[in-house]
Amino acid sequence: MKKYAWWSIVAVLVIAIGAFFMGKNMSGDLSELPKPELAEGERGELGIDKNINEATIDNYLNRPDAVYRDLRMLKDPGNYEAIGGDSYLSGFVEGFELVPYPYIVNVLGLPEAIGETYNGKTLFRQHSDGTFTANYKESMDILEGLFPRDKVIFLMCGGGGYSGMMKNMLVELGWDGDKIYDVGGYWFYEGKNDVKVKRVTEDGIITYDFYKVPIHQIEFEKLTEI
Repeated sequence: MKKYAWWSIVAVLVIAIGAFFMGKNMSGDLSELPKPELAEGERGELGIDKNINEATIDNYLNRPDAVYRDLRMLKDPGNYEAIGGDSYLSGFVEGFELVPYPYIVNVLGLPEAIGETYNGKTLFRQHSDGTFTANYKESMDILEGLFPRDKVIFLMCGGGGYSGMMKNMLVELGWDGDKIYDVGGYWFYEGKNDVKVKRVTEDGIITYDFYKVPIHQIEFEKLTEI
């Protein structure tokens, strides 16, 4: 009887220890993050972080204290090919979820070569003085759901512009800027967590596997206009 009890205790301990370390591995790293710091030059002007960016983001994925948001559209009406980018979402970093910035707020300040982007319904409207007004009663609740204040927020887009704009908006609306990182643009990402969406067939036909993309839809028709 005592022998049976002893082995039972050992088995329970082994299972518990294994579950603990498995949970540690699955939950990701919780080490202290460097404080957001702007990169130098043009990248800094866009708001891209010096320490956590396209080159290093793989080291900061899968954190349970963070959310990961890619701010591009599946197909942006803007001509991003004019600045060396891609108007289509050709791929994304695994772990990031799509929250199109042009659906959050009207876009201002794009390079002239891009032309006009999406100009349909948005949760907020942005004014020339840098302030924001909600278009719907539910706008702030949706924003807080997509970008939780109690989480670290990693932002990415194509070239870094939408990410910087989104961070500026959140800070203006009361979010803690020290918990928000503009990690730059997918167009410059060369890491190991690249999920390809764009495919080119042997016949040269280009297709996009948008079914791979985790996207947050905003159902404007169900919201209450202010």
